[in-house]
Amino acid sequence: MRIGVVGDTHNQLGNVERIVGLFAEAGVERIVHTGDITQPPVLEKLARLDRPLFGVYGNNDDATRPLLAEHARGFGMDFVEPPRVLEWADRRILVAHDPELHDLPHPSTTEGIDLVLHGHTHRHRHEWQNQTLFFNPGECAGFLAGRNAVGVVDLASLDARLLRF
Repeated sequence: MRIGVVGDTHNQLGNVERIVGLFAEAGVERIVHTGDITQPPVLEKLARLDRPLFGVYGNNDDATRPLLAEHARGFGMDFVEPPRVLEWADRRILVAHDPELHDLPHPSTTEGIDLVLHGHTHRHRHEWQNQTLFFNPGECAGFLAGRNAVGVVDLASLDARLLRF
């Protein structure tokens, strides 16, 4: 199973449109959003993919959280407060927004977690610690020109790659 990983979209609708195209071309089966959606139109654009979308809320979602929750439910999306654990394809995936605030497990204590996905930093992270991959595709909101990317993770191999745009 291949999943798309995105976060920190910050209502940058032009970039979200491009992200939808990238995930469609990559043939991802599910999408994980690591927070900081900020406005419902982002969810509307992501719903065009017609793929299950799971996520967590970020710190910049606080002001619009009730509206985001309502729209997510309306589109059949599954968003919760971070952190959350997903179990897909015999993998345990921990999803958070801010890796420090949500007290992600220290890399030495991730037993039983295969993949940690997070956002918040807008910096790419692809780091193996013990048997756990820590992954953040980094910037996708357009704040750092020329550095936009989303991620695709193959859960069978835990191969993670960036799709730059």
